[in-house]
Amino acid sequence: MRITTKGQVTIPQRIREQVGLHPDTEVELVVDGNAVRIIKKTGSQEGEGRGRQVLRRLRGRATVSMSTDEIMALTRDEP
Repeated sequence: MRITTKGQVTIPQRIREQVGLHPDTEVELVVDGNAVRIIKKTGSQEGEGRGRQVLRRLRGRATVSMSTDEIMALTRDEP
């Protein structure tokens, strides 16, 4: 494994999955003697979990011009 000229390192997928590092997961680097540890931050936005972070980023991005009642009728399979 090498560090790029931009200082980037690719964490292997197997390791990312094992410790739950998903895209946009915030991490911190901790110097431990001659080693550097990558630690996953928990609740990066004032106790906000990953699900809430995703919803916050998606809020206001809808492109469908349907009313809330029309959307609810679709989800409930109403005529």
